[in-house]
Amino acid sequence: MLSHVPRTLFAAALAVLPFAACQSSPETAAIQEPASSTAPALTGKTYGAPISAEGAQPIARLQQALGSKDSAQVKLVGTADAVCQAKGCWLTMKTKDGQPMRVRFKEYAFFVPKDIVGKTVVVNGWAHRETVPVSDLQHYAQDAGKSKQEVAAITEPEQQYTFEADGVLVAD
Repeated sequence: MLSHVPRTLFAAALAVLPFAACQSSPETAAIQEPASSTAPALTGKTYGAPISAEGAQPIARLQQALGSKDSAQVKLVGTADAVCQAKGCWLTMKTKDGQPMRVRFKEYAFFVPKDIVGKTVVVNGWAHRETVPVSDLQHYAQDAGKSKQEVAAITEPEQQYTFEADGVLVAD
């Protein structure tokens, strides 16, 4: 009879395992949706951790991926709207409502080329909703090459989407 106990426990563990594996947090559940089968495969150069476009969601789904959370791990695809002209240490992508989402690079470990505005990019990492302080907004404006007057006109913090990418794919 004791020889059946390990088998019984093993069978019970196997029966419960699929249910336990399905219990994912809301942050990751939204990103497990497969990419459209009609989407073309993107190739290009990666910066930071190697990534592919497989499973990337359009940036238009950012709000859906976040849900009611302040942050979520996600892979997004969109167009680079602006890039830090000082050294390529951030880029922006437009959200569904036309607002810029600033993409910074994990641990400041890599940069992207400064000439990728208008190119399709895939970013992998953590999306966040946050209040960006005036000092950061002014710094980003300087990095983007804004005039002193434009920088000085920034006097209020802003609610923005931000992204910390561990990898970026810039499409050919």
